[in-house]
Amino acid sequence: MIKAKDIYLSYDKDRFIIKKGNFHIKNQEFVFIGGTSGMGKSTLLKSLYGDIILRHGDLEINGINLKNVSNGNLKRLRRDIGIVFQDYKLIKEWTIEQNIMLPLMINGYSKDVSYEQALKLLNHVKLSHRVGYYPAELSGGEQQRIAVARAIAHNPKVILADEPTGNLDDYSAEVVWNLLKGANEQLGITVVVVTHRVPKNFGLNFRQLSIEDGVIYEVS
Repeated sequence: MIKAKDIYLSYDKDRFIIKKGNFHIKNQEFVFIGGTSGMGKSTLLKSLYGDIILRHGDLEINGINLKNVSNGNLKRLRRDIGIVFQDYKLIKEWTIEQNIMLPLMINGYSKDVSYEQALKLLNHVKLSHRVGYYPAELSGGEQQRIAVARAIAHNPKVILADEPTGNLDDYSAEVVWNLLKGANEQLGITVVVVTHRVPKNFGLNFRQLSIEDGVIYEVS
């Protein structure tokens, strides 16, 4: 699913944030990426959907190598990825169901099919009573549930989540973790989560990677 061999990542050519990174994430695994602030967790996650240029090495995701990747292959890769951001990144001018419909429309589904799927997902995340609402009319926890629904709407092969519970209260955080666990267990989606705090009593087998001083290593 995801293979990294001797990867180097940076925002400029003078300072590498990730140095000679090596790891392998198998299909349908649930993986946490930890480490202290500023160590490159979000940078690594961004590299997995091509938002950060790969300076050196090989980074292969679902059979596509991001080394000198073409625009066509990058678009194809992103169609297989769902992304959950810490600050939700919902389109404020759109209703919540329209936000969920977005990846479906991008992947070629009709408006009617996309809308029907959005309603099913709103029920799944227990927000069907909010149909027609806009993101600003929801709490932070509710917005993140919409973001998770959007991420799984097109049945991606992998979900990438960057501190998905960092801004949430304990109840909302638990709801989001359960949604991500369900995506992994019930839908077979590979889930990769950047977080500074792995939840206790997670109730699901997972692996944990950590980043320190640019080096990626497995936490036993």
